[in-house]
Amino acid sequence: MKSIIICASLLSVLTLGCGPGETQEANEKQEPQSLTAMDESNFEKTIDGKPVKLYRLTNANGMEMTVTNFGARVVELFAPDKEGNFEDVVLGYDNLEDYINNPGSYYGAPIGRYGNRIADAQFTLDGQTYALEANNGPNNLHGWPGGYHIVVWEVIEATDQKLAMKYVSEDGHGGFPGELTVHMNYFLTDDNEFKITYEARTDKPTIANLTHHSFFNLNGHGEGDVKNHMLKLEADRFTPVNEVLIPLGELRPVKGTPMDFTSPHLIGERIDSDYPQLQIAGGYDHNWVINREEGSDDTLLAATVWVPENGRKMEVYTDQPGVQVYTGNFMDGTSASKGDKTYGKRGAICLETQHFPDSPNQTQFPSVTLRPEETYTHECVYKFSVMD
Repeated sequence: MKSIIICASLLSVLTLGCGPGETQEANEKQEPQSLTAMDESNFEKTIDGKPVKLYRLTNANGMEMTVTNFGARVVELFAPDKEGNFEDVVLGYDNLEDYINNPGSYYGAPIGRYGNRIADAQFTLDGQTYALEANNGPNNLHGWPGGYHIVVWEVIEATDQKLAMKYVSEDGHGGFPGELTVHMNYFLTDDNEFKITYEARTDKPTIANLTHHSFFNLNGHGEGDVKNHMLKLEADRFTPVNEVLIPLGELRPVKGTPMDFTSPHLIGERIDSDYPQLQIAGGYDHNWVINREEGSDDTLLAATVWVPENGRKMEVYTDQPGVQVYTGNFMDGTSASKGDKTYGKRGAICLETQHFPDSPNQTQFPSVTLRPEETYTHECVYKFSVMD
């Protein structure tokens, strides 16, 4: 496993090593060594007249992430463990062409116009039925075709710690009504947070449910599966699904089932049990209902995941009502990946903050309707730290 250690006393070491004619001030101005293994030229291209490139964000603690504005994909995200070792903890590719040629991977991407599944690839809004493309059995998954993970985002602002992007999907794009204008910001804060904020406006009634789909492995990308990850969810209920992974419409208590992560459990502890919901999905691929007071839209802790062996921890905060947990059940190690790694079955965990799947067709779920006089907002924070 390739590890990179950033020494906290780097500046003092440089000072002690000053030679004749050198000054402490000169040493302190040196840029820290970049962690990225990416060749930026592999991400430079013009697509449909729009420039694509690789952007680098850093923070004061040595964390680093790279992002391509093709699909607003997080390409790398380096986080420390308890020994100070930095590992890239997101799955992805090391060139733009692999992102273009593997649109179904969703690695590191925002999802829209509707995250997760819509039953029978259709929904009715204000008495009109809209037909979508069925790309997941009979269902529409993640706004296909033309999802937000395979379009070029316009970069509005790029600094060391912020990447502000915009995308406009026209009326009828993918079958969805209304021209939707999305502003999305990525931040890498000095609190070791990868923070995402979304705002969206429409010119006619539509539905909107955006999410983020990074595949995380806190061992390091390509370093085995995530069955050794501990998971805790702030959720007493989940939305059970049918045989094609569409919610049944109930909010089922998790107590007494392998879906209960109200106290921490290893992901691998119960994932292969004979519980029918796990058998249907081949593991965890379900939406949990985040515990919150009715009517509250505060940003709350939704999930915590960590690796006991290396101490690397990630907390997920959101103002959304649900979080989809997906444990890479369909990964098989055959697709391209960064650094010639292998991404095998259960090689990652996705924690997608969202409204519930199929909400447009299930009126008992929180509404995803967006009207011209309204603004869609969403905040999601992935905060990294180490266990004591």
